[in-house]
Amino acid sequence: MDVLTDKQTRSYDYTSRYAPFSFYYHNWDDKYVYGLTSQLVDTTEYVLHNITDTDTLDKLAYKYYGRPDLFWVIADYNRIQDSYTRLFPKYDTIKIPSLSGIRYKR
Repeated sequence: MDVLTDKQTRSYDYTSRYAPFSFYYHNWDDKYVYGLTSQLVDTTEYVLHNITDTDTLDKLAYKYYGRPDLFWVIADYNRIQDSYTRLFPKYDTIKIPSLSGIRYKR
């Protein structure tokens, strides 16, 4: 029988989309099973960025956060599922959420 035990959570000292989700130990195959993530709450404060033809999610993350690896924050907040999508001309503007205020839906 499949049994999940030993529910735990992890604390991250950096911004992580996995921070609020539990993981369990799976007895059947001796592995950990991690919870699914949820989207950022859309009431977080943001600034509006006018899209240009050279904008990409990682460039915007670098410009606003100083870290291109946080591209997923912008993508998630704007409900962009394909992080490689061309922003121009599909979007005129994009919301850049405040890192200090992000929260996750549960």
